[in-house]
Amino acid sequence: MTIPDILRETVSALTANKVRTTLTMLGIVIGIGSVISMVSIGQGAQASIQSSIEGLGSNLLTIFPGSVQPGRGIVSSGRGAAQTLKNDDVDAIRAIDGVSLVSPELDRRFQIVSSSGNNTNSTVIGTVADYATVRNLNLADGSFFTDAQERGITRVAILGATVATDLFADQEPVGQSIRVNGANFRVIGVLQAKGGSGFANQDDIVFVPLSAMQKILTGVDYLSSIAVSVASKDQMTTVQAQATDILTAKHRVAAPDFSIISQADILGTLNQVTDAFTLFLAAIAGISLLVGGIGIMNMMLTTVTERTREIGLRKAVGGTRRDISIQFLSEAVTLTLIGGAIGVLIGWSIATAVSLLGVIQTKVSFSSVLLAFGVSALIGIVFGYYPARRASRLNPIDALRYE
Repeated sequence: MTIPDILRETVSALTANKVRTTLTMLGIVIGIGSVISMVSIGQGAQASIQSSIEGLGSNLLTIFPGSVQPGRGIVSSGRGAAQTLKNDDVDAIRAIDGVSLVSPELDRRFQIVSSSGNNTNSTVIGTVADYATVRNLNLADGSFFTDAQERGITRVAILGATVATDLFADQEPVGQSIRVNGANFRVIGVLQAKGGSGFANQDDIVFVPLSAMQKILTGVDYLSSIAVSVASKDQMTTVQAQATDILTAKHRVAAPDFSIISQADILGTLNQVTDAFTLFLAAIAGISLLVGGIGIMNMMLTTVTERTREIGLRKAVGGTRRDISIQFLSEAVTLTLIGGAIGVLIGWSIATAVSLLGVIQTKVSFSSVLLAFGVSALIGIVFGYYPARRASRLNPIDALRYE
């Protein structure tokens, strides 16, 4: 049989019973559509998390007080109560070769009241002028405080977008006064909306000079963390090792009483989690592909039974086992490929709809589409082989006598 003959016979066989063909194809359509949409959502979530982490700063190392013991997380290690990081540790970190910028930070939650009487409970971070560069902050209005204002214990504040709205609604915040823990601060800037990063709401924050935070608001001399911006990604490991050695020696302890976490560590861990989650979703969706494949085998076996006399007639006029096998196998593969194509369109549509609704920015990769078509063809071959083989082995005389 020639290829045109096979194609004509395949189309004729599949359109002979359109309802059965459609229902059989439905399993493949649902399976492929589910795999495409689930994988795209998983990849979109991974890209979103990576973007959020990178948005916190480039080539970033973060030093926390308190050590992380094996099998225990940062939170369980008691770092919230630790007071092992001091202001002079910042100068020691700045001296390390490869360090670009250093931003010490001290954070607390306070009730904040505006001059108009509105109030909110927000996180207040005391830091230095370099914080804006280290953390990739962008101002919507006004300016960030300067090194001179930080050294001079100036009572100025920069508001996150959410805090500015809560305190001043439609009024212009810059130039207004706010009261933080009983102390008055003048608003000099408002940040652009940044959104949640998965760890905190970056818009529900107020920034003040570190000196004002320590000497006016809290009365403490220690730090909550130190953010270190490294000049090059290639130097991240070296700088982390040097910072560990220098601070351990400076604190005069046998083991580090602090923890250093890099962006790469966070991204690596989160990528492992999202990869496993995506694989899990794809595996669940893949079960419907298995069910669809079984449905195709069932249909083809039924078709072989219904067309037994036709098979006998084909063999009687010179049809070979190979011709019969190719005919039935081509029907199974065509069925799965058409179902796979429809499934890809549906999965792509679902992913696009999720993006348009603003739930998450999905990402449909070309490799996942190719994989879907490959799986479709494989299912057609695997589940169509047995019915095709059974049809080719029918005895022509018995087949012609079949009622």
